Amino acid sequence: MSLPTVHVLYENPDWLPPLVAGLEAEGFPVRLVEVDSGGVDPSVEPPDGIWLNRISPSSHTRGHLGTIALARELLYWLEAHGRRVVNGLDAFELEMSKLRQDLILRRHGIRTPRTVLAVGRAALVDQARGFDGPFITKHNQGGKGLGIQLFNDAAQLGAWLEDPDFDPGPDGKVILQEYIQAPEPYITRVEIVGGRMVLAMRSATDEGFQLCPSDACQIPASNPNVCPADGPDAEPEAASKFSQSPLSEDDPLVQKYIAMCQAEGIEIAGIEFIEDAEGRRYTYDINGTTNYSGVLGRQIGVDGMREVARYIRQQVQ
Repeated sequence: MSLPTVHVLYENPDWLPPLVAGLEAEGFPVRLVEVDSGGVDPSVEPPDGIWLNRISPSSHTRGHLGTIALARELLYWLEAHGRRVVNGLDAFELEMSKLRQDLILRRHGIRTPRTVLAVGRAALVDQARGFDGPFITKHNQGGKGLGIQLFNDAAQLGAWLEDPDFDPGPDGKVILQEYIQAPEPYITRVEIVGGRMVLAMRSATDEGFQLCPSDACQIPASNPNVCPADGPDAEPEAASKFSQSPLSEDDPLVQKYIAMCQAEGIEIAGIEFIEDAEGRRYTYDINGTTNYSGVLGRQIGVDGMREVARYIRQQVQ
């Protein structure tokens, strides 16, 4: 059987090799479609095939300032013409907003940290006064741990807002979120593909919040001040901070994740939670443009991108 072309919408070429390798191993022709600048003619039919959305909310940090806006129109165009899009517009809009993620998680009975959104410095300080204890800030359109800072109270936040280094994010929307103190410095990430869990892993947080699992994004030991997602200098074997989680697919929280993804049209996702000292688990992030650690994959015998490719193969059988 001749397989259709998989058209990959992307903006970060450093994340492509494992995905392309997985798709080609399953026999797919692959066409890479860079989304940075360009146009959309609504009267033109998109090419046939399967379209895979790999656009990240952190694209603006790599100089791709028009990517998100263009991707929204491309996805609508594709779906309007009846093309099969993996992680289409609904999933994409959810990934672009941590506020919407909180609402969706709570809709499905999943515990989240207290979360609010504010635009403008006065509103941020006002919202901060509603927290009883420490809280963190993050960009509503996030990725790469963008905008994450820990504060003890509204006064401390107010002082930071006057700092010239304060960055409200690409659209000025800032999330304030209850700080969950974990007894051990790690979070758990559950990887869902096509309605099943392919793996769960622990990510160490003792060195910060840049927790993208991609080998291209690991901080090189030789230059810890550079994010290798923006360059070729990763040292994944030396710098890996990921380990397998004992979590199973039968876990009630994982089952809620799977049900949520199926209900909300999320085909591929890395969903993160943190556990407090009393064992309560708080879910706070849904990553549609998820990546996988090749180091961990080799250790546990799971190739995440190959699993994505196998799922896409199932869609055409």
